[in-house]
Amino acid sequence: MNQMINRRALLRAAGATAVVSNMAAIDALSQPSFASELARGEKSVILLWLAGGASQLETWDPKPGRLTGGPFSKIQTCIPGVEISELLPKMSTRLDETAIIRSLNTKIGDHGQAYELMDRGRVGEPGVRFPHLGAIISHELGQIDSRVPDYVSMYTSTEGRRQGSAGFLGARYNPMFLTEKMMPENIGRHDAISQVDHQDRAALRDFLAKRFVRDLKNPSVHSHENAYERVHGLMACDYLFDIDKEPQSMRDHYGPTQFGQQCLIARRLVEAGVPFVKVARAWWDSHGQNFETHQELCADLDQCMSALLDDLKQRGLLEKTLVITLGEFGRTPQINGSLGRDHFANAWSCTLSGCGIRGGVVHGKTDEDGQSVVEGEMNAGDLFATIFAALGIEHDKEYMVGSRPVPLSDFGSTPCREVLA
Repeated sequence: MNQMINRRALLRAAGATAVVSNMAAIDALSQPSFASELARGEKSVILLWLAGGASQLETWDPKPGRLTGGPFSKIQTCIPGVEISELLPKMSTRLDETAIIRSLNTKIGDHGQAYELMDRGRVGEPGVRFPHLGAIISHELGQIDSRVPDYVSMYTSTEGRRQGSAGFLGARYNPMFLTEKMMPENIGRHDAISQVDHQDRAALRDFLAKRFVRDLKNPSVHSHENAYERVHGLMACDYLFDIDKEPQSMRDHYGPTQFGQQCLIARRLVEAGVPFVKVARAWWDSHGQNFETHQELCADLDQCMSALLDDLKQRGLLEKTLVITLGEFGRTPQINGSLGRDHFANAWSCTLSGCGIRGGVVHGKTDEDGQSVVEGEMNAGDLFATIFAALGIEHDKEYMVGSRPVPLSDFGSTPCREVLA
């Protein structure tokens, strides 16, 4: 395949001509040569958001045998000396692409404030609308002429449904926010218009618009034309959300749950050039029956995360895609009277996999009961700086908000070099 062809070129072709169908685009995306080309393309992020706050003790930092440890054991992973909860057996064999951070201390245990902190990397300030992580990544990695969304957020199966905001970056970087269905609404062709009519109208409009733009050299006209092309491109990418176009074996690999289906959509989106995709999984807020809850949720996370990493790796995309598992906080080491764990932000865990990450690394350490960080403490700003560094983005680059410089990661933040490749 001509090396000048890339995923966005393919999508432009699919949207601009009448002879390239969506199925043809899917066929091309599945070809090994095209997958190889994608591997040399732009970087992306898939954020697996564990809404409500997963327990670090039932996932990445188990403490079996302690009063705080709960009923589950730990298992050896493929990395010598590294053990995780027995509830994640598939991930235990795939840590060679993943770094575990066991030393987050973000201090805020309120859902709303903690969500804002972990989605902006800093505490809010009056008068400044800081952008969320997805908007920053979209701004830094997106293409101005992209015909696919820059930022897709799937929140169809979670409480809260926190949308996120582009803040001072502007509405251009707000997410395509899916809450009710996995397919975006209002981007399909109207039933009263045939495919042929739709294509003919687009061709006529394109002919007239090009002549108008050529004769009237006005920035407003160019801006309008860019906006139209972007909307037209979004309409042409609806197939990316249709997992029925994937082989049954691939759908089985991700599993039957909605979280699995959305992780598969996330892979399809980053493969097509979407810089940032967030997939939220609900109900981790286990104030009661924490252990039964985590048996169910960890099984889903284990299946979907391992399938996603496998799929990205087989397509040569993992080295260009950073996969993050994160929530607003962790859970208390103490087990309450309802056999639950409450909010806890002083010593909790997250993971980073793929792009720019040194796999098999465990950063930080908590004490024997998981009550506090004893080594390698990391705050939200440091985590954001590490994410930006993994993607090759300068974490201390500054935006100007009026006359005020605002760095991408909070003032004083530093990347964690231990987990960077």
